Amino acid sequence: MKNLDKIIQENRLSFDSQEPGEGHFERFEQKLIEYNKKQKTFTLGFVLKAAAVAILVVLSGLWVYDNVGTKTPDGIALSEISPEYGEVEMYYTHLVNQKYQEIDQFQFLDSTQKVMLVRELSEMDSIYENLKQDLTTNPNDQRVINAMIQHYQLKVEVMNQILNQLQNAQEINKQKSEYHESTNI
Repeated sequence: MKNLDKIIQENRLSFDSQEPGEGHFERFEQKLIEYNKKQKTFTLGFVLKAAAVAILVVLSGLWVYDNVGTKTPDGIALSEISPEYGEVEMYYTHLVNQKYQEIDQFQFLDSTQKVMLVRELSEMDSIYENLKQDLTTNPNDQRVINAMIQHYQLKVEVMNQILNQLQNAQEINKQKSEYHESTNI
């Protein structure tokens, strides 16, 4: 290796004096242009494959949107059937939420009582979810629609009874505490 370096250093002028032949740079530039053109062009086969993949992606996306996107896993609500049923559903939903708040404000002696009560009410909600699934499969079935409305009415009645019993229990506890306070004096 050192000998090669020594030979190049000694004969540097003779190596630098030689120039490439006439038109060398033009031929080299033309070859570079042709090489770059080959890399940039797409073949018809490549374009057809890319188009087929794009079509498959779009079609599968449309299928997923059509079959999954429009149906909710919870079923459809009454408001999706007609605006009148939507108003009924909104009224009862507001009423049920109001009753939930009233129940939540009560002071329970035992926290397990409140947990049991909420669990029972959520079981009623699971029945309503089943009715929503039935409505999804039979959107124009008046029996299912009536059952959903009756479910709301029944839930409001049950919640009213629960509230009455809680108020009665609270009054009894208040009377007992007043009686114990008066006898302790």
